[in-house]
Amino acid sequence: MIIKSVELETVCGITSKLPDNEMPEIAFAGKSNVGKSSLINGLINRKSLARTSSQPGKTQTINFYNVNKNLYFVDLPGYGYAKVSKSVQEKWGDMIERYLRTSKQLKAVFLLIDIRHEPSANDKAMYDWIVYNGYNPIIIATKMDKIKRSQLQKNISIIKKGLEVQPGTIVIPYSAMTKQGRDEVWEVINASVIS
Repeated sequence: MIIKSVELETVCGITSKLPDNEMPEIAFAGKSNVGKSSLINGLINRKSLARTSSQPGKTQTINFYNVNKNLYFVDLPGYGYAKVSKSVQEKWGDMIERYLRTSKQLKAVFLLIDIRHEPSANDKAMYDWIVYNGYNPIIIATKMDKIKRSQLQKNISIIKKGLEVQPGTIVIPYSAMTKQGRDEVWEVINASVIS
């Protein structure tokens, strides 16, 4: 996809009303610091439209990016960040759940998992939650440049096993450094938007 225009159109906090968009939405979920902003920036060829942060837990809102006036990338708040109080974490959870339940235009949900580690309890809970809400998440195994090529398949197997993924689940290894995996992610997005 050739990116002609991208803008951060809507930012929803805990109490905000979610927008009633007319265009397809593609959502991105993942633990704080898993590389969500880097992935979004990589997909839209921008350096810092989605803010990457050395401070995990920075995305505390649901951010809607209008891509080519054609679809929305929806950046969901990162979860599992210890320095945020339990009550704030629960509010983020409610906000994500409200979005998954009420969006009329949500076509696909990408769940980002760090390829170097076994999925955490939070990752598993998020995966189950997305499935429970009627979506079959596409897994993006981030930070693939941080492992040896020979470890790739083994680590993907660990992710699949840890999440107990449904048969046929797509897992795409991705590197924010080399942009490897970018075309595969776009293929899935295009197929989701057309279907």
